[in-house]
Amino acid sequence: MLTRRLAVLASALAASVPASAQQRKPAPARPPAPHPQAGRPRTKDVVPTGSPADSPLGPVDTGAKWAIALDFTTGATLLEKASDEEMPPSSMTKLMTIYLVYERLKQGRLKLDDQLTVSERAWKMGGSKMFVQVGTQVRVEDLIRGVIVQSGNDAAVVLAEALAGSEEQFAESMNAKAKTMGLKHSQFRNCTGWPDAEQHMSVRDIATVARRIVLDFPEYYHYDAEKSFKYNNIEQENRNPMVQKGTADGLKTGHTDAGGYGLVASAVRSGRRVVLVLNGMASMKERGEEGERLMDWCFANYENVTLFSAGDTIESAPVWLGTSKDVPLIAGRDLTVTMPRNWRDNAAVKVSFESPVRAPVMKGDVLGNLTLGGKGVPPLNVQLLAGADVPRLGLPGRSMAMLHHLTGGR
Repeated sequence: MLTRRLAVLASALAASVPASAQQRKPAPARPPAPHPQAGRPRTKDVVPTGSPADSPLGPVDTGAKWAIALDFTTGATLLEKASDEEMPPSSMTKLMTIYLVYERLKQGRLKLDDQLTVSERAWKMGGSKMFVQVGTQVRVEDLIRGVIVQSGNDAAVVLAEALAGSEEQFAESMNAKAKTMGLKHSQFRNCTGWPDAEQHMSVRDIATVARRIVLDFPEYYHYDAEKSFKYNNIEQENRNPMVQKGTADGLKTGHTDAGGYGLVASAVRSGRRVVLVLNGMASMKERGEEGERLMDWCFANYENVTLFSAGDTIESAPVWLGTSKDVPLIAGRDLTVTMPRNWRDNAAVKVSFESPVRAPVMKGDVLGNLTLGGKGVPPLNVQLLAGADVPRLGLPGRSMAMLHHLTGGR
């Protein structure tokens, strides 16, 4: 039987493997079904605007061509549409640029007060600009604000040239970082998102970078929430409409003719953070409205549930020839999962382990698995650990136990 805590948290969760079963093998979690757009399709194969996104709860209407929403804490996918398709990332590319800048700052190889020189190439950059002047020196902190708040292509190039010597070499650093992050559908040719047929990302990759910025560099993330920044006597507002309205605290927008209007937003409500990436919308107005509507939908339809704390006993396993008759099975960590709000109606849990466990048992030994699944419930597989040491009985004790077993004692 499952412990009372599990029964209370998930009264509908049945299908626990009986503790008396012999030679039970841990049941692996059922992997998520592959997305119909998985692989490396290109922009020409994009899903038509107006088709719904997929979610554990069913189709979700959106005018975006590409979309994904993730829970920040658990990484669970809340909705997705062509989420692994390669697309023009426009200025959302600058999230990777800023990630590398933050990384250099954290390593102590760059300082916010360092002055960087503006090259002619950076000064000549078109598109959105911070309006830095050729030959002048600009503080790193101002350049960060120029990239994040003003989406300055010139500011991004100044940073790239300072960190890598050239924008081309910096793009190689971006590609190397993409590999270590596990980005599977990203290739960089520049640091700005300036149109290039060989530069692409997927919304899933963009969401991964955004999540890593918040997770890895909380000391710098406050720049994303700034609503305006003034440089060279020119004040520009943050281009993220959700930041302007206070419905998100970051991260970026973008626009190209090929990619349409894009948005990366992150917001916290009641202590829970969601990261949303949309692209391929027809206007700035649609970008803002879709961002707010889908962010509202994510918070309204999902919740984070702490199933267990690190030391909670999930089940007790019988021990053979040990100083104790059983050993507690624990998850060994706080276990928080993202669930649809009606998850208790559909979820099923299974605990599996070999029975009896042979002594000696060391605290922390992997003894079994807990799997969670069901319609609309993200599959989960958690190792169960021994929650205590159980030494082996001495020779007299083992002899008595064997005799007791052979004579049918209980």
